[in-house]
Amino acid sequence: MQDETTALADLKRLVAEFVAEREWGKYHRPKNLAMSIAIEAAELMEHFQWLTPTEADSAVADTATRREVADEMADILAFLLSLANRLEIDLAAALEAKMHANERKYPADEVRGHYERPRARPASPDSSRR
Repeated sequence: MQDETTALADLKRLVAEFVAEREWGKYHRPKNLAMSIAIEAAELMEHFQWLTPTEADSAVADTATRREVADEMADILAFLLSLANRLEIDLAAALEAKMHANERKYPADEVRGHYERPRARPASPDSSRR
Protein backbone atom coordinates (compact mmCIF):
# COMPACT_ATOMS: atom_id res chain seq x y z
CA MET A 1 0.00 0.00 0.00
CA GLN A 2 1.20 3.50 -0.88
CA ASP A 3 -0.30 6.92 -0.14
CA GLU A 4 -0.62 7.69 -3.84
CA THR A 5 -2.73 4.62 -4.58
CA THR A 6 -4.57 3.79 -1.36
CA ALA A 7 -8.03 5.14 -0.63
CA LEU A 8 -8.96 6.20 2.88
CA ALA A 9 -11.86 3.75 2.73
CA ASP A 10 -9.35 0.93 2.16
CA LEU A 11 -7.42 1.96 5.28
CA LYS A 12 -10.62 2.14 7.34
CA ARG A 13 -11.57 -1.33 6.10
CA LEU A 14 -8.09 -2.70 6.88
CA VAL A 15 -8.30 -1.47 10.47
CA ALA A 16 -11.92 -2.64 10.86
CA GLU A 17 -10.99 -6.14 9.70
CA PHE A 18 -8.02 -6.26 12.08
CA VAL A 19 -10.23 -5.23 15.01
CA ALA A 20 -13.05 -7.62 14.03
CA GLU A 21 -10.73 -10.63 13.66
CA ARG A 22 -9.58 -10.11 17.24
CA GLU A 23 -13.06 -9.31 18.60
CA TRP A 24 -11.76 -6.04 20.01
CA GLY A 25 -14.83 -4.00 19.08
CA LYS A 26 -16.11 -4.20 22.66
CA TYR A 27 -12.98 -2.35 23.78
CA HIS A 28 -13.07 0.23 21.02
CA ARG A 29 -15.31 2.71 22.79
CA PRO A 30 -14.89 6.37 21.77
CA LYS A 31 -13.29 7.29 25.11
CA ASN A 32 -10.75 4.46 24.88
CA LEU A 33 -9.88 5.24 21.28
CA ALA A 34 -9.50 8.98 21.97
CA MET A 35 -7.23 8.19 24.90
CA SER A 36 -5.23 5.78 22.75
CA ILE A 37 -4.71 8.48 20.13
CA ALA A 38 -3.39 10.84 22.82
CA ILE A 39 -1.12 8.15 24.29
CA GLU A 40 0.35 7.29 20.91
CA ALA A 41 0.79 11.00 20.12
CA ALA A 42 2.76 11.34 23.36
CA GLU A 43 4.94 8.40 22.29
CA LEU A 44 5.56 10.20 19.00
CA MET A 45 6.52 13.38 20.86
CA GLU A 46 9.05 11.47 22.94
CA HIS A 47 11.22 11.08 19.84
CA PHE A 48 11.61 14.86 19.67
CA GLN A 49 11.46 15.85 23.33
CA TRP A 50 14.32 18.13 24.39
CA LEU A 51 15.76 18.28 20.88
CA THR A 52 16.47 21.52 19.10
CA PRO A 53 14.83 21.88 15.68
CA THR A 54 18.17 21.02 14.04
CA GLU A 55 18.63 17.95 16.25
CA ALA A 56 15.07 16.84 15.47
CA ASP A 57 15.75 17.12 11.74
CA SER A 58 18.90 15.05 12.18
CA ALA A 59 17.11 12.46 14.31
CA VAL A 60 14.59 11.61 11.60
CA ALA A 61 17.40 11.28 9.08
CA ASP A 62 18.51 8.22 11.07
CA THR A 63 16.87 5.11 9.56
CA ALA A 64 16.03 3.44 12.89
CA THR A 65 14.55 6.59 14.39
CA ARG A 66 12.60 7.28 11.22
CA ARG A 67 11.13 3.76 11.37
CA GLU A 68 10.15 4.26 15.04
CA VAL A 69 8.52 7.61 14.21
CA ALA A 70 6.65 6.00 11.32
CA ASP A 71 5.42 3.23 13.66
CA GLU A 72 4.08 5.79 16.13
CA MET A 73 2.39 7.70 13.32
CA ALA A 74 0.82 4.46 12.09
CA ASP A 75 -0.45 3.71 15.60
CA ILE A 76 -2.07 7.15 15.76
CA LEU A 77 -3.63 6.67 12.33
CA ALA A 78 -4.94 3.19 13.19
CA PHE A 79 -6.65 4.46 16.34
CA LEU A 80 -8.01 7.49 14.48
CA LEU A 81 -9.42 5.24 11.76
CA SER A 82 -10.93 2.98 14.43
CA LEU A 83 -12.57 5.99 16.05
CA ALA A 84 -13.92 7.14 12.69
CA ASN A 85 -15.27 3.64 12.09
CA ARG A 86 -16.85 3.51 15.54
CA LEU A 87 -18.47 6.94 15.21
CA GLU A 88 -19.28 6.48 11.51
CA ILE A 89 -17.45 9.68 10.61
CA ASP A 90 -16.43 10.30 7.03
CA LEU A 91 -12.88 11.54 7.62
CA ALA A 92 -12.41 12.86 4.10
CA ALA A 93 -15.57 14.97 4.37
CA ALA A 94 -14.62 16.10 7.89
CA LEU A 95 -11.13 17.15 6.76
CA GLU A 96 -12.47 18.98 3.73
CA ALA A 97 -14.97 20.90 5.88
CA LYS A 98 -12.28 21.72 8.44
CA MET A 99 -9.88 22.96 5.76
CA HIS A 100 -12.59 25.24 4.35
CA ALA A 101 -13.22 26.59 7.87
CA ASN A 102 -9.46 27.08 8.32
CA GLU A 103 -9.27 28.95 5.01
CA ARG A 104 -11.83 31.41 6.38
CA LYS A 105 -10.15 31.58 9.79
CA TYR A 106 -6.62 31.96 8.41
CA PRO A 107 -6.81 33.79 5.06
CA ALA A 108 -3.56 33.09 3.20
CA ASP A 109 -3.02 36.76 2.33
CA GLU A 110 -3.18 37.66 6.04
CA VAL A 111 -1.13 34.84 7.60
CA ARG A 112 1.39 33.95 4.91
CA GLY A 113 4.80 33.48 6.47
CA HIS A 114 3.70 33.62 10.12
CA TYR A 115 1.53 31.54 12.44
CA GLU A 116 -0.32 34.22 14.38
CA ARG A 117 -4.05 34.35 13.97
CA PRO A 118 -5.27 37.36 12.02
CA ARG A 119 -6.66 40.17 14.12
CA ALA A 120 -10.43 40.30 14.35
CA ARG A 121 -11.83 42.64 11.80
CA PRO A 122 -14.02 45.40 13.19
CA ALA A 123 -17.68 44.74 12.58
CA SER A 124 -19.24 46.89 9.92
CA PRO A 125 -21.89 49.29 11.21
CA ASP A 126 -24.61 47.29 9.43
CA SER A 127 -23.58 43.94 10.99
CA SER A 128 -24.94 44.84 14.47
CA ARG A 129 -28.45 45.19 13.08
CA ARG A 130 -28.59 41.64 11.68
